[in-house]
Amino acid sequence: MMVDPKYGGGGMDTVSYVLAMEEISKIDNSVSVCMSVNNSLVCWGLETYGTEEQKQEFLVPLAKGEMVGAFCLSEPEAGSDATMQRTSAVDKGDHYVLNGTKNWITNGKQAGVYLVIAHTNPEAGHKGINAFIVPADAEGVTTGAKEMKLGIRSSDTCSVMFQDVKVPKNMRIGEDGFGFKFAMKTLAGGRIGIAAQALGIASGAMELALAYSKERQAFGKPIFKHQAVSFKLADMATEIEAARLLCLKSAADKDNGLDYTLSGSMAKVFASEVAMKTTVEAVQVHGGYGYVKEYHVERLMRDAKITQIYEGTSEIQRVVISRTILK
Repeated sequence: MMVDPKYGGGGMDTVSYVLAMEEISKIDNSVSVCMSVNNSLVCWGLETYGTEEQKQEFLVPLAKGEMVGAFCLSEPEAGSDATMQRTSAVDKGDHYVLNGTKNWITNGKQAGVYLVIAHTNPEAGHKGINAFIVPADAEGVTTGAKEMKLGIRSSDTCSVMFQDVKVPKNMRIGEDGFGFKFAMKTLAGGRIGIAAQALGIASGAMELALAYSKERQAFGKPIFKHQAVSFKLADMATEIEAARLLCLKSAADKDNGLDYTLSGSMAKVFASEVAMKTTVEAVQVHGGYGYVKEYHVERLMRDAKITQIYEGTSEIQRVVISRTILK
């Protein structure tokens, strides 16, 4: 959506992206997370920091929809602490040799290309981390079984393994040691996408709860006329509107060239918690029907939880927010 038309993209702004993410996330969050990773992490990272050669080879087919990409950061021992990378890339002169395992990779089996974060100099800490472009068909790349998840179940999530994978030097993104900064900058934008996903989950759940409350009768009248239900709906509407404004604020900050680290983290932590609260209450409004798969609200409730975890947990967002305001 947001890639420049000269590379085959839609040329849209981040606000447009947020609006689209919200609408799609009302219905299918396996689709919206694929959309988020491809737009926020892979395409944006390549367009912003990639060379022209890298863009022509990988960004163009990604933007045209000829393939999807995956962002490989998390590891068995490196989740919230992204500096604890065990995946290594050893410099061999004209290429690197990549070894390691990445966990929880969205689009893992279907991706045509991976953006991989790896240590090239562990002694240098975060300054010894680099980002690499690795085609999915490169020799030595394999994927694990699809994860059986609570929610977003049709999303392709798996481990990706790299064994003695040769990565040419021209497939490194940015200068030597830029990888950690690349990951943090990219994830800051990704949080806007996930905040919008959480917003969509919440607004979709409220729409279903509102419609059901007008149809379901109890004690001789529609249940929305009972204060116990109408007050739930009032709280949902208020919190969803606040989440929407935070999402749009962070998107506008990004579009206007402002620092969106703070606003993006605020949007994600708030919207994800609103999604969890709203979906639980939407199931409650549906009563027993909310607990069965015939009604969409139980699926939204299962989908909501992951928005508090991936692309930076709610706890990590609070770390980012507190560090920023306490400077």
